[in-house]
Amino acid sequence: MVIKLKCVDCGREFEPFVVRYMCDCGGTLDVVHDLNVLRKIDLKRLFDERWGTRQKPYNSGVWRYKELIFPVEEQYIVSKPEGNTNLYEAGKAGEYAGLKNFLLKHEGENPTCSFKDRGMTCGITAAHRMGAKIVACASTGNTSASMAAYAACAGMIGIVFIPEGKIAYGKLTQALAYGGKTLQIKGDFDDAMTLVQEVCDKLNIYLLNSINPYRIEGQKAIGFEILQQLNWEVPDWFILPGGNLGNNTALSKGLMELYELGIITRKPRIAVIQATGANPLYKMWKNKTPYQRVPNAETIATAIKIGNPVSWKKSLRGIEWSNGVVEEVTDQEIMDAKAWVDASGIGAEPASCATVAGAKKLVEKGIMHPEEKVVGILTGHLLKDPDATVNYHKSALQERGIASHFANAPVQIESTLEAVKKQISSLIS
Repeated sequence: MVIKLKCVDCGREFEPFVVRYMCDCGGTLDVVHDLNVLRKIDLKRLFDERWGTRQKPYNSGVWRYKELIFPVEEQYIVSKPEGNTNLYEAGKAGEYAGLKNFLLKHEGENPTCSFKDRGMTCGITAAHRMGAKIVACASTGNTSASMAAYAACAGMIGIVFIPEGKIAYGKLTQALAYGGKTLQIKGDFDDAMTLVQEVCDKLNIYLLNSINPYRIEGQKAIGFEILQQLNWEVPDWFILPGGNLGNNTALSKGLMELYELGIITRKPRIAVIQATGANPLYKMWKNKTPYQRVPNAETIATAIKIGNPVSWKKSLRGIEWSNGVVEEVTDQEIMDAKAWVDASGIGAEPASCATVAGAKKLVEKGIMHPEEKVVGILTGHLLKDPDATVNYHKSALQERGIASHFANAPVQIESTLEAVKKQISSLIS
């Protein structure tokens, strides 16, 4: 194998197929590729040759980049396949954000409707390679849906730990439907994360949260695919939401590797957007203070309702490498931006729309310029959290302090032609 595991903190190295998620010193682990070996391969040409193939596993938008993702034997690969998601012109959402050249990469078009599938194909493949029979994760929704689906494909038992309180039914439905054994615990996501790590350690169960280094490798493919869709031209900015921070960790790690290999020759800037009620990285960044968790994290954007993200150190590494920034947005800003993403015919769950809300704020602050080429990542599908969408348009989020500035409420009318004509006239007048 041309990979190894390496501690981010102390630099200690480990063999790749020993079940391990953290170093003995407590540091998180990277999968490290032998770039000297990879320099001998024309990777860009290889990746382009695989574009559009029907051949498994290279029809996947992750395994197309296998050499720089996870060079495992093909018989272990578990793929649905994932990736190959569209890159849209932002339309009305771009106008709202104040950007003239804004593209949105819609990861909600993955098999279980979120970006988690890119990481999960690698995580489940690693589990398969190591002979695991039972896998587990803590989740506010998207991870559980993805893990349950991929575990089912691999013939494994999947156990999901979810926090008490509000869980978006669009996500919980998937975990249940795919056969995941769902355990709801008293506490928030961070409590569930602490418990699942203990359970996996003591009961010999394979852990599939983003602390798993192979999950991060799969998520790198988002950046690879965007660049390939842009004919390997690097945008000025990537912007994406930040919850557990595995996604921007993966994005930046992949970009660093491409830069080291000479496949790209300049660094894009990375902007990570957190929700105001779940913003430990933003507080650290803004105040230049040591990292501190945010207890009892709260936001309508459930996918990023995380107060103690496990990947914060690796996330910070990538932001600093790219001369990037961290910003926060309120739930009001998220839901207003979501109204414009949805009205553009694209649609996404609330957490995704932190991307557009953050872009708008960065433009207003003069950090991101209207003429720059910006790629925003939408992490999950509109139907992951339909209640939030319907309640916004019905002006039913006042209890959360959210006003429906761009509501498109249903209108009740009489069942007559005249009533219909009146409504249509009002639309075109």
